[in-house]
Amino acid sequence: MKVEVRIPAMLRRLTGDARVVTVPGATVGEVIENLEQEYGGIRAELITDDGSIHRYVNIYLNDEDIRFLKQLDTPISAGDTISILPAVAGGRP
Repeated sequence: MKVEVRIPAMLRRLTGDARVVTVPGATVGEVIENLEQEYGGIRAELITDDGSIHRYVNIYLNDEDIRFLKQLDTPISAGDTISILPAVAGGRP
């Protein structure tokens, strides 16, 4: 099934400036692999060499952080939306 993926500004250079793309996949990991097939270079921005999510990237499935679900094995359902967000640090020293 296809899922809508919201692309952050920092990665839009890889998607031809598209804010939202539609990609097939049964899990979040499959969606990322299919993103890589369509938009080469995006996987390296999201996933480390050992297959985990970069610590400076947050991936949400319908407003739920996939780190607290099944991570890249989180299943996708019809109508789901994946949002990719860069982690933001803040506060005062």
